[in-house]
Amino acid sequence: MSSKTLSSIFSELSNLDEDSYPPVEEWNPPLCENVQMRIDRSGKWYFMNSPIGRERMVRLFSRVLRLDGDEYFLVTPVEKIKLEVEDKPFVIIDFEITKKNNEQVISFKTNTDEYFELNDSHPMRIEYKEDEPSPYVVVRKNLEALINRNVYYKLIEACEERDESYGVYSSGIFYKLS
Repeated sequence: MSSKTLSSIFSELSNLDEDSYPPVEEWNPPLCENVQMRIDRSGKWYFMNSPIGRERMVRLFSRVLRLDGDEYFLVTPVEKIKLEVEDKPFVIIDFEITKKNNEQVISFKTNTDEYFELNDSHPMRIEYKEDEPSPYVVVRKNLEALINRNVYYKLIEACEERDESYGVYSSGIFYKLS
């Protein structure tokens, strides 16, 4: 397969609606092995070790992201590209607390401008790495986001105690933060 450029990959995806999520789980194209892409822990995307500066391009790429086992891929109908992901492919950069049907609801925003509510379809979990909490939330399907430290601390400020645990309620569910 010929050498890929960022613009050629982008052009393959350019017909996709920027807000849609194509059925990447149904596509099984061949692997393109001559492309190096990665996402660092802060959610910054790289192509051939150079940062991708176009936010629209990153948003579009994030829509065709798939996790198979413990490996991440960008998947188009004609090829798939393996991504090295340092932690999780998304980062939660902000949240909002509102009331909906008399229940508190927490809505998250990712670094790729996706918005969703913390609920049973998008649960949160805390994993401890060297005694440091790493909070994660499901963005879609089996793809998770790391909740950045500033957002996590703001969530802690909004937490309450229940059964000797601290956490937050969203959509009627209690999520432990400690």
